[in-house]
Amino acid sequence: MIRRAGVAALAALACGPGAAQTAPEAELAPQGAMLRGLDRMAGESQDFALAPGTTTDFGHLRITLHECRYPAGEPLADAFAHVTIANAEDGAVLFSGWMIASSPALSALDHPRYDLWVLGCRTAAGAEESG
Repeated sequence: MIRRAGVAALAALACGPGAAQTAPEAELAPQGAMLRGLDRMAGESQDFALAPGTTTDFGHLRITLHECRYPAGEPLADAFAHVTIANAEDGAVLFSGWMIASSPALSALDHPRYDLWVLGCRTAAGAEESG
């Protein structure tokens, strides 16, 4: 009985602690993101193709994309965009964080006039990578 326990312990040590663990797949960083803004008062929407580090204005908002990521091996599964949205007039930050394409209400801009959400990431070829 003691011998069996010893053999089992040696087998567990030989496998090492990483044998039962799998490393999470890395996320890829594409060339930018597609965002959509809605001006509720004007009843107009506009799509934006932003590269990382670029800024655009939409009405009274100044939108900066920091990066867009999607799960490795599943580029159409989802998109995660890190954005900062500020008031274009005084620079006050209204939102800074990750927006998720599949759950736009989970991490949303809270503004009485404007809605903004991520549509997907863009690849080097310029194609949108989320639905």
